[in-house]
Amino acid sequence: MPHDNKIISIVDKELENGQSLQNALSTIEGINVLKFTNPVEALEHLKTNKKNYAVMISDLRMPVINGVQLLKTVKDVNPSIRTILMTGYETNNNLLEEYNKNEIINSFLRKPIKLDKLLSEVNRQIWSIKILENKK
Repeated sequence: MPHDNKIISIVDKELENGQSLQNALSTIEGINVLKFTNPVEALEHLKTNKKNYAVMISDLRMPVINGVQLLKTVKDVNPSIRTILMTGYETNNNLLEEYNKNEIINSFLRKPIKLDKLLSEVNRQIWSIKILENKK
């Protein structure tokens, strides 16, 4: 089912990783998938296109702004955007639970990410948006 040309962006300092995720997500019909290696550029793009965004996926460890700070800013700009945090490093589960409870992070993926799990999770987040829109 098409998703109205919504934007999904991937923010990962590792260009190759972002490219493989972009390739996998590009199989979703009606979605524009963008990738950024710089979180500041990703935020600038988001701010000028905030109504068209569906999902932002960010690596935890990023230059200048870490993934949690980025996703918190995303929610400040547009609370309906779904956010996915990914990392290959050990994380503080209590902190992640707190951000999840406060709806700053909607989902968490551990690297290396299996592409079928990524597709499943992104589709789940897109459907969450549709369900919330239908309740309005």
